[in-house]
Amino acid sequence: MGYRTLLRDHRGLLSICFLAMFTSSLGQSFFIGLFQAPINERLGLTAGQFGSAYAFVTLISGFAVLRLGPSIDWMAPRRFALLVLAALMIGVGLLTLAPWWGLGLLGLGLVRFCGQGMMTHLGNTLAGREFVAMRGRALGLTSMGIMLGETLLPPLMAALLVMLGWRELWWLFGLLLAGCWIPLLLRATWPQAPGQRPARGQPRSGPQPFRDVRFWCLLPLLMTLPITMTGLFIYQAAMTRDLGSTLTVYALALTGMGLAKLPGALLGGRWVDRLGPVRLARLYLLPYALALLVAIAFGGHLGVWALMVGGGLAMGSQESVATSLLVRIWGSEHLGTVRATLSAAMVFATGLAPAFLGVFLDLGAHFSLILAGMLAFLVAGWALAQGVLASPEARGE
Repeated sequence: MGYRTLLRDHRGLLSICFLAMFTSSLGQSFFIGLFQAPINERLGLTAGQFGSAYAFVTLISGFAVLRLGPSIDWMAPRRFALLVLAALMIGVGLLTLAPWWGLGLLGLGLVRFCGQGMMTHLGNTLAGREFVAMRGRALGLTSMGIMLGETLLPPLMAALLVMLGWRELWWLFGLLLAGCWIPLLLRATWPQAPGQRPARGQPRSGPQPFRDVRFWCLLPLLMTLPITMTGLFIYQAAMTRDLGSTLTVYALALTGMGLAKLPGALLGGRWVDRLGPVRLARLYLLPYALALLVAIAFGGHLGVWALMVGGGLAMGSQESVATSLLVRIWGSEHLGTVRATLSAAMVFATGLAPAFLGVFLDLGAHFSLILAGMLAFLVAGWALAQGVLASPEARGE
């Protein structure tokens, strides 16, 4: 069965998952970054203070996802979505209306936690848990919610800022999202939670990923793209300078990355269903590895375009591969717990990666050397994961 059949037979559930991913845009860095200057002015923070505060609330949201994310394994998904949406709207209100900077930062933290954290967790967990035969395709379609936000919202918000203030834009977008959620919350057919909440005082049943060697062996492979692409985004100026390119070319290449995510998601989802998540886990980073080689060997505009397009192709298929692999090894009934752990680990790693790379740049390292280190990290993560990928659990035996 193809995407057309999937959309025809499961339109309601896919709408929930897709809207959850699109709603996460409200807490994503690309969206908040559009309003950094007015938020700074509103909270009375300098650029450096805002950066430190942003890193702090992001790390706190990672711990919160680790603690609260597993609840989707026993909480009714409709209730879970309603609570996250309500907290997200409260965060928007605090961020835009709070008279004190502390409450404003609390609002920013809620927006990050509920947007980037829990809405993404909701969409991916439902798609990965409720679909079996077409899990890869469902995850591919679901991930396009974030792609739509990344492509549509920046130019739309920039155009609307000419007519509206930044707070009015946040209120308008929040109301539109709430208006889209209400029909789904009231009329859509929602799945049931797969398990029961652990009794108070009793330890949680199910996997404990941080105590599982298999999880640690898979983690570098699954974190390669988030960590290295974050470095490319943050240090775009140093990258273009050292590779002999320009920020204008980089901006155009970002559009190419967005376009490349679409075939990455659709083809990646189809191939996960056809080839299995284990086989694709061994292959999906290949376009990015080739892109790193091209950038190291040739540099220039070609290198920048290769990094963005190769990274986009791999990023498009990342979620289909990662979630399907987690289901294969740990089972769908515990997907919320394992995905929450993976999400938290990614938040911590992507928060620390820019600081780590910044040290090397401060020491005078050429960006080609940084790219070589990224390639070495990719190869090491791929090699470390092979034992788990070859295990009977991963092969479904």
